[in-house]
Amino acid sequence: MSDLLLKTAVAAKVRVSGWKNTTAEAVRRRAGDDKGQTAVEYLGIIAVVVAIVVLIANTNLGQTIVDKLRTQIEKVAP
Repeated sequence: MSDLLLKTAVAAKVRVSGWKNTTAEAVRRRAGDDKGQTAVEYLGIIAVVVAIVVLIANTNLGQTIVDKLRTQIEKVAP
């Protein structure tokens, strides 16, 4: 192996190792800050899904969607 190739390989390994260690440390720091937020985020997502379901169930929007889908399916497969 030539000196240039060896130096390049070692330099690349050092840079990748440094990046890996820095990234891993940043992820660990970030993970420590998010302890209480996940439950609130899940509740927010659930609230949005429930709102969409209630909107579709209590209006004729659900039937409109079904009718439009049925019309498009009939165009493709009569």
